[in-house]
Amino acid sequence: MPNCLAQSTGLRDTNFKHMNKSVKILAISGGLRPNSSNNAIINKLVAMAPGNVVITTYLGPGSLPHFNPEFDGDTPPEQVIALRTLIKEANAVLICTPEYAFGIPGSLKNAIDWTVSSGEFVEKPVAVITASSVGSNAHAALLLTLSAISAKVADGATLLIPFVRTKINSDGTVTDPEIIKALKRVLDTLLENI
Repeated sequence: MPNCLAQSTGLRDTNFKHMNKSVKILAISGGLRPNSSNNAIINKLVAMAPGNVVITTYLGPGSLPHFNPEFDGDTPPEQVIALRTLIKEANAVLICTPEYAFGIPGSLKNAIDWTVSSGEFVEKPVAVITASSVGSNAHAALLLTLSAISAKVADGATLLIPFVRTKINSDGTVTDPEIIKALKRVLDTLLENI
């Protein structure tokens, strides 16, 4: 498996209506640090996922070249081809991001920009979680960007988690029971929209 990926399989049962189908979700973290709060949120979602759901975490936004339309022709950079393939092959995408300077982290926006011309997000079921100190500006900006590229973000498949550090312990475990319930709702909604 390429070093830009981490793969996990869910272990819990849920009321997901397509339990007999194998489902692939690509999780993209806007936090580049391995111990970021956003990665902790993704890890919690992995633990909550039903047994037929494989969540692959894309760890490569920081290694993508800066978007340049001149390089987005017949032979885009290899890292871009790899990202596009992961999105295309996934049944759904889950994005969990912090907010930097009242906006989307540059590496995450850059990754999305590389999909505009190729259309991998068009009608793709997507869940959006913004986990930050505040996060409302990044959350709104990310939803606007996803609407511009025709991603399918269902009602109930979004979550804003302000003051996220107060909801995760020093081991990186999500401890807030209300957030855990909300995460389950987001995951269930995403699965229902596949």
